[in-house]
Amino acid sequence: MAGFGTGRTTTLRDRGLRAYLAGEAAEARIAQDYERRGFTIARRRWRGAGGEIDLIARLGDAVIFIEVKSARDFAAAAEHLGARQMARLYTAANEFLGGEPDGLLTEARFDVALVDGQGAFEIVENAFAA
Repeated sequence: MAGFGTGRTTTLRDRGLRAYLAGEAAEARIAQDYERRGFTIARRRWRGAGGEIDLIARLGDAVIFIEVKSARDFAAAAEHLGARQMARLYTAANEFLGGEPDGLLTEARFDVALVDGQGAFEIVENAFAA
């Protein structure tokens, strides 16, 4: 029958949708935490030629690029961020900073927010410098 896939296709699609929605919920939770601490969320899921940045926040003149990773626990979430993705984030961040008044001289940092399966989170500030 046209329009009907196998159970496996539906399961993969459902799993993808659940992952997408879980990612959105994790990003919203992290954005709320940053706002509570006095940051302004400038962009959500900003996409440049180099890739996507989950959240971009501002605190004064500083720009904070935030990568949100979620998994069953913090260790598993951290494992989802590899060297290739970090390189894509750097490329996208450079593109974003190119549009700032001070360009690449803008004060900036990368934070990583780890979210576990229960919704608890841990933020590693300036994570790429560590």
